[in-house]
Amino acid sequence: MTDTEAASANGIEARYEETDGERRLTFSRDGREATVAQNADGYAMLKVRTGPDGDELERYYGFDMALDHAAELLGAAVPDLPVPGAAADMGM
Repeated sequence: MTDTEAASANGIEARYEETDGERRLTFSRDGREATVAQNADGYAMLKVRTGPDGDELERYYGFDMALDHAAELLGAAVPDLPVPGAAADMGM
């Protein structure tokens, strides 16, 4: 089962999804993607990847640092990233 929620702003699309194993927040802009992923139990470090199933680039404890990296990958500013409400509690 997958639960999803979406948001968009500033030319950036965001898709939050919960799968059996992970919580994923994927941002898309101009053909580029960045995904922030966390285990389904909601603890452990956040992984920043090149997409939902992409290569892991870095791990972070804080959601703010993961968002900073995701924004950098998209060539955007952190305040421009639309974060669906269901994803607001990601991070440790």
